[in-house]
Amino acid sequence: MKAMEFCGAIDVGGTKIASALFTREGEISAKDKISIDKSGGEAAAGQVGDKIEALAKAVRAVGGRLAAVGISVPGIATSASGKVWAPNIPGWDQYPLLDKLKERQECAIVLESDRSAYVAGESWRGAAAGARDAVFLAVGTGIGAGIISGGRILHGHEDIAGAVGWFGLNPAFKPEYASMGSFEAEASGNSVARKARELLERGMASSILDLAGGRVEAVTAEVVAEAARKKDPLALEIVAETVTYLAMGIANIVSILNPEVVVVGGGLFQAADVFLDPVRREFKRWAQPLAARTVRIELSALGEDAGLYGCAKLAWDRREADS
Repeated sequence: MKAMEFCGAIDVGGTKIASALFTREGEISAKDKISIDKSGGEAAAGQVGDKIEALAKAVRAVGGRLAAVGISVPGIATSASGKVWAPNIPGWDQYPLLDKLKERQECAIVLESDRSAYVAGESWRGAAAGARDAVFLAVGTGIGAGIISGGRILHGHEDIAGAVGWFGLNPAFKPEYASMGSFEAEASGNSVARKARELLERGMASSILDLAGGRVEAVTAEVVAEAARKKDPLALEIVAETVTYLAMGIANIVSILNPEVVVVGGGLFQAADVFLDPVRREFKRWAQPLAARTVRIELSALGEDAGLYGCAKLAWDRREADS
């Protein structure tokens, strides 16, 4: 009797490593999450290798076989070399992750950027299920997009496709644009918090400070969103400006790619009640009208598991390609 096959998924973030097993039908098991070793480099790679071995052990315990493992990294995974660049993990600057893992593992391993894993997951079992043209826009600490066009993930010449945080959306260039891009500097979760802190430090009155316990340094995007729900004028002003930039960015994505669906996720859209509906209305002002008429703007259905589902889908794709 042939052993049941599973594929593994490992979603590496700047602070955590999540892992799980998946059947071909998308059923999830053996889900786990650990904190990443802050020293990065070899230590973090060792943790990933340990996770692969743990998944293989879990599969063997039920008489199964680990067919392949998909791994996402918070940055750029270069398919040609197997090297990764992850700015939040020390030592992962053109780090040969694939070679390091192959020294310990025999199963097929697929490396991918986190944003591409997100869109793969949502198109498999999430808000973009069945779509052959879809975009996942992650808006959290930074901003990035995973892109599927014609059923295939777009990587670009050097696997950098989807770096939409660098969209030029404001001709009045600001110093911070040089390090993170205009879109990210104006609309990421970190930027929402930064703008609020700067205004409070200038003496602007707002309940934002009260909600942050009277500490300017404790102001986050979540605090700004809560103040906006309470109709605080400064918070509403920051939200309105952020919505405009989000709408412009999404409009550019819709106009250039003509996707069936744009899935939005990440920390900022945990406050979907504050941001999502205004963005859905506003982006149409800026987008190509025919493309805007047909596209859907949807909230992630998989949340923080989108990367795991995407890694599993990529692993199953590799398994089927190798068979």
